[in-house]
Amino acid sequence: MKRRNFISAASLAFPVLATGMAVDPRKFPELANRDTDKNNILSDPLVAKAMLAMLSMQRMAWEQGTASQALIAVGRKDLAILFAKDALVRQTSEGRLGILGSDPGVTDPASNGEAVLLAWKETGEEQYKKAADAQYEYLKTKAPKTQDGVLHHITYARQVWSDASFMAPPFLALMGDYEEAVKQIEGFRKYLMDPDKNLYYHIWDEEKQDYARKKLWGGGNGWTAAGIAKIINVLPPGHEELRNKLVTWGKEVINGCLTYMRSDGLFHDIIDESSSFVETNLAQMLAFAIYSGIKAGWLDQTYKEKADTMRLAARGKIDEYGIVQGACGSPSFDRSGTSTEAQAFFLMMESAFYNL
Repeated sequence: MKRRNFISAASLAFPVLATGMAVDPRKFPELANRDTDKNNILSDPLVAKAMLAMLSMQRMAWEQGTASQALIAVGRKDLAILFAKDALVRQTSEGRLGILGSDPGVTDPASNGEAVLLAWKETGEEQYKKAADAQYEYLKTKAPKTQDGVLHHITYARQVWSDASFMAPPFLALMGDYEEAVKQIEGFRKYLMDPDKNLYYHIWDEEKQDYARKKLWGGGNGWTAAGIAKIINVLPPGHEELRNKLVTWGKEVINGCLTYMRSDGLFHDIIDESSSFVETNLAQMLAFAIYSGIKAGWLDQTYKEKADTMRLAARGKIDEYGIVQGACGSPSFDRSGTSTEAQAFFLMMESAFYNL
C-alpha cells in the first residue's frame, strides 16, 4: 500500500526530555506556563513529549489535519491556528486544503477543516471562512464520487476507502451539513462493511466492482470509529434520527473490533489475521471513540475497562523521545513503525480520557 517499557505519568511542572531533565521555561515558555493540576492534560509529561514529537514530523494533508485536530483536543488552539495558516498556504484552486506536491487525496484535505474553522472563529479573519467554504464546495460539487454519491478517496482511481470516514464527514458536520455527513458514513458502510464481522474492508473499487484491498485493516476501522464519534459530538439537538443511525454504526464497529482485542489491549494490523504484526494505533483510536461515546452518553460504562486497557497499552509504547512505537507506520503503512496519526491519536485519546 502507498498510503497510509511502560512509562509512568508522574505529574511534573515541566515536560521531561529524553535526558530526563526538565524543560527550561526560559526556552520553552509556551510549554512551561502550564498548570500542573490533573485537569490540565499537558501537565502529563508523556502527553507533552508526544505533542513535541508530532510537531517534529513531516506531514501530508491528512497528517496535517489530524495533527491539528489533536492540538485542538489538548487545548493548543494557538498551534492549531498556525496549522490552519499553512493549510491555507497550500490550498489548491479547486479548494483542497494542505496539499503537498501531487497529493491525490480527495477526502484527506477536509481533515484540515476543523482547524480552519477554529481559526475563523478565533481571529475573525475572512480568509479562513473562504477557505472552509472552498473545501466544502469541493466535496459537494467537484470531488469524484460513486454513482450514488459516495466520495472517492483518491483522484487516480474510482475507489472508496475506509480512511475517508474520519477525513470528510466530520468536516461536513462542522459545516452544518449533517445529512451529507451521515450519508457519507452510510455509503462507506454500504461498500466496505463485512456484515458477519461488523468490520470494514479497506478499499472498494467501483470500476472493478470488487475490493482492491479486501483486508479488515485496523487503521481503517479505527478511522471509522473515530469519525463517527466526532460527528455524534457535533450533531445538535433535533437530529435524533441521524444520531440514532450513527450510534448504531458506532457501536457496531467498536464491538466488531473488540471481538479481536488481544489480552495486552492491542490488535493485529489486519484485525482478523494473527499473522499480521501487532499494532498500536487502533487501540488509541478505539479508546478515543469509547471515551468520547461514554462522555456523550451513547456508550455505557461497561466499555471503559477495555478502553483503559487499550490506553495503558498505548502509553507503554511511547519511547524516550515521545514517539508512539509499533503503529502502522509511515510512509507506506504496510509495516510496524511510527506516524503522525499515531501521535495525534495518542493526544486525542488522552484528551478524551481527561474529559471523561
